[in-house]
Amino acid sequence: MKLKNVLIVVKDIEKAKKFYHDLFGLDVVLDQEGNVILTEGLVLQDEAIWKKYLGKEVVPKNNSCELYFEEKEIEDFAEKLEKQYPEICYVNRLITHSWGQKVIRFYDLNGNLIEVGTPV
Repeated sequence: MKLKNVLIVVKDIEKAKKFYHDLFGLDVVLDQEGNVILTEGLVLQDEAIWKKYLGKEVVPKNNSCELYFEEKEIEDFAEKLEKQYPEICYVNRLITHSWGQKVIRFYDLNGNLIEVGTPV
């Protein structure tokens, strides 16, 4: 068995595609009626589809999981995030942990938690 993808729910597929491309350089591999596969295996699914099959409401900012990215030039990334998405909701702006890793945590446009850290 092999894990193939990680799926997150989004309200607006077009805005989410732009967000993940602008910040993380992820490109569309497949775009199919409310389901979009991006490079690196991230899947975006339209919230209406998710609700239909799950039969439950989506709970943004539920803090039950996060997408984790690594970036060597994290100060540049933090600046790009602030410039391109000034309305972004932060959990914490750029901090340095006691073990020396720098990280920034924030929610994407749909309340999915993201952490970007320097490689350890």
